[in-house]
Amino acid sequence: MSAPLPHHSPADVATLAEAAAQAFPVLAQSSPAKRAQLLRAIADQIEALGDTLIDCVCAESALPRARVQGERGRTTAQLRMFATLAEADLWREPRTDDADPNRQPAPRPRIHSERRPIGPVAVFGASNFPLAFSVAGGDSASALAIGCPVVAKAHPAHPETCRLISGAIDRAVAACALPPAVFQVFFESGFDAGQALVQHPAIKAAAFTGSRRGGMALWRLAQNRRDPIPFFAEMSSVNPVFITPACAKADPEGLATGLVGSMTLGVGQFCTQPGLLFVTRDSAPALVSALIQRVQQVPPGTMLTAAMAAHYRDLVEARRAEANVQVLAEGAVASDPRQAQAMLFGCDLSTFLSNDRLQDEVFGPSSLVIEVDTVQDFETAVANLDGQLTATLWHQPGERDAFTSLLWQLEQKVGRIVFNGYPTGVEVGSATVHGGPFPACSDARFTSVGTRAIDRFLRVVAWQEPA
Repeated sequence: MSAPLPHHSPADVATLAEAAAQAFPVLAQSSPAKRAQLLRAIADQIEALGDTLIDCVCAESALPRARVQGERGRTTAQLRMFATLAEADLWREPRTDDADPNRQPAPRPRIHSERRPIGPVAVFGASNFPLAFSVAGGDSASALAIGCPVVAKAHPAHPETCRLISGAIDRAVAACALPPAVFQVFFESGFDAGQALVQHPAIKAAAFTGSRRGGMALWRLAQNRRDPIPFFAEMSSVNPVFITPACAKADPEGLATGLVGSMTLGVGQFCTQPGLLFVTRDSAPALVSALIQRVQQVPPGTMLTAAMAAHYRDLVEARRAEANVQVLAEGAVASDPRQAQAMLFGCDLSTFLSNDRLQDEVFGPSSLVIEVDTVQDFETAVANLDGQLTATLWHQPGERDAFTSLLWQLEQKVGRIVFNGYPTGVEVGSATVHGGPFPACSDARFTSVGTRAIDRFLRVVAWQEPA
């Protein structure tokens, strides 16, 4: 039997924050090779946990084994990607303006600037990715790559997983002869310690993945400090899908199969789950019929926690009660309180536009079909949408140019535009954008996935010398 989990108080996390501040100059001034060594060692140590880690994640999250194995691969690949970034040392982006002693009316000084790590970072990971978005996820990896120590909260939905991963990171830190406070984890079932951490003066930035309510509560604390800090929160997105009439009519069966698969992937517990499906009225019948048939065949799925399943049921019942919203299809009935039933709702555009609640994220296997009169109504819908992580346009070959205006509008509202594909699943790389305007994220300028994730934890310093 494993030892009881620790519980950290606000005073405890203050100690962790102060230790991180002491470790900061060591990590920040370490060589690119040393930080790369650390990240690769973390990946190696995670892999060395073998089936012990997989068994633990499956037991805590109810995620299927193959999914967890894939997520472990994504996590270690992400760590090694940031190791390569650290090693190349190009992220500093040095710039120099040479001196010009002969410039009139006054000589120009020499100015050199570079990006520098901001300091210790607080990390609040997600429930739905116990590895890739948790204590060893992209937030931690991107911070460590550029020399920022991390103080991470172990997620209450998978605390034993966090303890295993934390131990793996501790061993990697020790093997690289770095201070232990380069990476630290704290445990709590409530919120007091996390709130105290965000307000501690030693913490210079924070990253969060989770609910809009939780993200904004911490964001406000970060902004109300005596010295406000960057706080990047990835929060709420319903990821609209727009389907042209020609595309809806071309292969309604195949499109419905893919859309329902994306909608119910991981029991709908993806931040990129397609929650809104826009289709024109004349092209809707065959596609909607196919969607209904496939949703009715979806078995109940076990959610990450019983509390999340209960919350999903509450959201579904609230949507049932909305005026002029129809239940189009229901999946197989759930028999366990931790399970979720797939749901497909429908309404027209006027109903959608008149009810802001229909833009609320329903975290689980549910989508809303909105029928519009013409493709021009797509633009009306976009103009009224909140910020999103993704939007998708399904179109036939040669049609894209006809939607230039729609795509321009979507650029103002989302971080990633998908063509003829499904938003679930985020490719990790140098071009990746996993962010978007509020409420998808608290700051639309940044991404939490891909190598650009480091930008959240950097600032620019300049050195000036006389001509």
